[in-house]
Amino acid sequence: MKIIDELYMYRDDTYQAKLLKYFKTGIGEYGYGDQFYGLRMNQVREVAKKYKDIDLNTIELLLSNKIHEVRNCALLIMVYQYQHTKDEKIVKLYLDNTKYINNWDLVDCSAPNIIGNYVLENDDELLYKLAKSNNMWERRIAIVATLTLIKHNKLDVTYKLCDILMRDDEDLIHKACGWMLREAGKVDKEGLFKYLDKHKKKMPRVMLRYAIEKFDKEEREYLMRK
Repeated sequence: MKIIDELYMYRDDTYQAKLLKYFKTGIGEYGYGDQFYGLRMNQVREVAKKYKDIDLNTIELLLSNKIHEVRNCALLIMVYQYQHTKDEKIVKLYLDNTKYINNWDLVDCSAPNIIGNYVLENDDELLYKLAKSNNMWERRIAIVATLTLIKHNKLDVTYKLCDILMRDDEDLIHKACGWMLREAGKVDKEGLFKYLDKHKKKMPRVMLRYAIEKFDKEEREYLMRK
């Protein structure tokens, strides 16, 4: 496929080795078995922009590709198409292929712009369903998608999902929750402080640390006390 050939042209074995470590592809790690060409993000975006109008069947083939950057490119194309068309077929394609959206960068580059924008204009029940999934990446999709809601001053869903995901076993979910809480605090700092003060004793520490990054020293020290 021509688009894959163009991505391959940017192959960098040295950078590939770095990505394999960065995205935790070793045995027992969350990205185990993933394969990379060794592309920089700007290179993936360049190819995605060139092929932004390809059909959904081709995108689906790219999404199931074993190479990380190929899947990333497919997701960037989906983001572009959904932003311009609001075609619900793209949302369905996304949700039908979450097993291939299987690392944090793939989730983070796509969930707010596709699922977040979809939920903004529709019912938010989808996010609660994803948050209760056995698939860690679907749970991350749920919370990261709320970035779009936060930008539209809709914070309640983020807090409700964090209530659910606070008990999650995965560190990557706690970090994503902390990130979204921090973003919510940019909109309503007092509201975030009250939420953290209420939940700080049972909240995973990494989640709390991410959430309090924008508070001043005294506030951080207070919230970190058990």
